[in-house]
Amino acid sequence: MRHYFGGDNGANESSLLPGLTIDRILGLGREPDPSVFNMAHMGLRLGQRANGVSKLHGIVSREMFQPLWQGFDAEEVPIGSVTNGVHAPTWAAPEWIDLATRILGPELVEEARGWERLQDLSAEELWSTRNTLRGKLVEEVRRRVRASWIERGATSAELGWTDEVFDPNVLTVGFARRVPTYKRLTLMLRDPERLRALLLDEKRPVQLVVAGKSHPADDGGKALIQQVVRFADAADVRHRITFLPDYDMSMARYLYWGCDVWLNNPLRPLEACGTSGMKSALNGGLNLSIRDGWWDEMFDGENGWAIPTADGVLDETRRDDLEASALYELLERAVLPRFYDRADGLPVRWVEMVRHTLQNLGPKVLASRMVRDYAVQYYAPAAESARTVAEENFAGARELAAYRRRVEAAWPSVTVLQVDGAGLPDTPEIGANLVLRARIRLGELAVSDVTVQAVIGKAGPDEELTDIVTVPMTHSASDESGELFVADLALPLSGSVGYTVRVLPHHRLLVDPSELGLVTVPNP
Repeated sequence: MRHYFGGDNGANESSLLPGLTIDRILGLGREPDPSVFNMAHMGLRLGQRANGVSKLHGIVSREMFQPLWQGFDAEEVPIGSVTNGVHAPTWAAPEWIDLATRILGPELVEEARGWERLQDLSAEELWSTRNTLRGKLVEEVRRRVRASWIERGATSAELGWTDEVFDPNVLTVGFARRVPTYKRLTLMLRDPERLRALLLDEKRPVQLVVAGKSHPADDGGKALIQQVVRFADAADVRHRITFLPDYDMSMARYLYWGCDVWLNNPLRPLEACGTSGMKSALNGGLNLSIRDGWWDEMFDGENGWAIPTADGVLDETRRDDLEASALYELLERAVLPRFYDRADGLPVRWVEMVRHTLQNLGPKVLASRMVRDYAVQYYAPAAESARTVAEENFAGARELAAYRRRVEAAWPSVTVLQVDGAGLPDTPEIGANLVLRARIRLGELAVSDVTVQAVIGKAGPDEELTDIVTVPMTHSASDESGELFVADLALPLSGSVGYTVRVLPHHRLLVDPSELGLVTVPNP
């Protein structure tokens, strides 16, 4: 860091960021280990807004970075979320784009509006489109399998069997992505004989196409791929399972278009978002996934299946065994029967799940929705903040910087001297009246420099508060002992209720009271 940010003469003053010392820059990325510079910490300390890329990722991020906001509960950490989306013109099959355009018109397709009118599509047309796309995938799989075996040294005379690889009428499951360990490429192989039975079932078979790519330096990822290849090379199953090398966008399109089911089984909650299942959903594919990333918030019971997780099991081998068994169970008892149960050749319940996915999930996974969310939740407010601090030759920026320096210097002297509550009944009920009074010493700060909040929540055995609700307190009086703040409120909850008071910085240019990471509560 000193090499990149330091001055030409090695001085502590930064030439890249004038006005800052190298020590100050290093402090922005500090961790408990002084030898580590954490770029995420630096970004969070410098940025006024931050977000995860799914709701669950936001929750995990708030818990992960809570130590940067000492004194705040994880749910109060100022990290929000905008769930990723995918670009429909890139990933939706031309057949679906044509159908949607015919029914909705090009503008509504792009704007993710009016998709409920896909209800007008007949079940027969939906099913015919799915069959067409599955057929195209089967043709592409056969071509690529043959090319792969020739590249591995086989001769054309040995490869007659590749003409029978995959069946355009068999339920097709896809698994394609990068191959880091947490995505668990080989979870499906935990019980090879059970998988073999699924592949070779005479009445309700499944076929599985796997594609992926590991980092050149990721030996663990390469080993996982080798396990899949060894299983898929077996003569008795190679017509039902295949690994396709050289995974890229051109291959991915066929997989997203043609797979009936998209499999995703990461180790929860390590998946930030995971957009591959979104691309499948755009094409009427049903997701079969661990509830991680985007699927945790968008699974509704009608757009696919959620693989149960063993979150509390610490033994990774045991956890993998349990979750693999749950995966097999779902395939055997739910997915395959739904696909193969037919009325006059039409899997009515399956087609209705496809329709529901296209209508309800399709608009939610679009990149246009994601961009709109970013614009409304982050970009527009950030632009307004930037305009405000830039007015009058950045007078607002100088004002905020001066406030921050003054508050950070004075904060150690801010003290909650006394908290009194009146009116709380022995058995608190929702709506019961509670009057809180807090006497606070602000030191060198003015009343306008702070906000004081009453914090009410469920009191646990250790008196820690959960399910907290905050209520602003009003400045009531001043005397030699400090400032008096009062809140007269109706209890927002019942049962074992606890309360406290806290003091936070307040300035018109702060986005959130927790932004500066300063908070004062009563001493224990």
